[in-house]
Amino acid sequence: MYNLLKGKKGIIFGALDENSIAWKTAERVHEEGGTFVLTNAPIAMRMGQIKALAEKTGSEIVPADATNLDDLQNLVEKSMEILGGKIDFVLHSIGMSVNVRKGKHYTEQNYDFTTKGWDVSAVSFHKVMQTLHKNDAMNEWGSIVALTYMAAQRTFPDYNDMADNKAYLESIARSFGYFYGKDKKVRVNTISQSPTPTTAGQGVKGFDGFIAYADMMSPLGNASAAECADYTITLFSDLTKKVTMQNLYHDGGFSNTGVSNEVMEKFMK
Repeated sequence: MYNLLKGKKGIIFGALDENSIAWKTAERVHEEGGTFVLTNAPIAMRMGQIKALAEKTGSEIVPADATNLDDLQNLVEKSMEILGGKIDFVLHSIGMSVNVRKGKHYTEQNYDFTTKGWDVSAVSFHKVMQTLHKNDAMNEWGSIVALTYMAAQRTFPDYNDMADNKAYLESIARSFGYFYGKDKKVRVNTISQSPTPTTAGQGVKGFDGFIAYADMMSPLGNASAAECADYTITLFSDLTKKVTMQNLYHDGGFSNTGVSNEVMEKFMK
């Protein structure tokens, strides 16, 4: 390894199990010399294996509902206490749609479900950064990253209201990124990842088709969760100090490919 994060401290949201990008990122941060607090909502912690990750990486866990400002305040205070000072990096790897879980079509949403999913998937990113900002919890040249998907730019019918949530998430990154950069020299970016077989991702209808199509379309093939973790490490490091307010595509070239020979061959049969 390269010791890219030696001496750096942070918070990682959303590690559920070994399939999750947050889990892979935590492992890579540990390998690169960084220390961190793990956090997730209490219900997600009961469903996952976060304790095993904490033991493996020598990390502490502070439960927090990322939509609850009191929980976030407690998380930031305790993280600074555990880590011995201000924070250098944060990963926001949170997203869910109740409409998707309940099988509600995009044109027939339950708006209470919509509001809940929007709060968890997007507004929580603003709440996290607002809490960090109010507490002056980030070191200068710190880095905050959220995970997104290009359904924010293009229509994927079965992605449902998660597409709207991701579009809002990306907008928050740009808007808050401006102020965080001006005030504290903190970077804020989103990574638009290939469809990845995480526990959450596999809940989307037709997900296997998503993955197969994207892999055929991408010149380099789909990016894995482990490869996304590698990319995230570069954004947490000092090698990307002037990268901020960006939506960064990590998708093997899918986002710039109109059509591939492999996809054309499927249609020509």
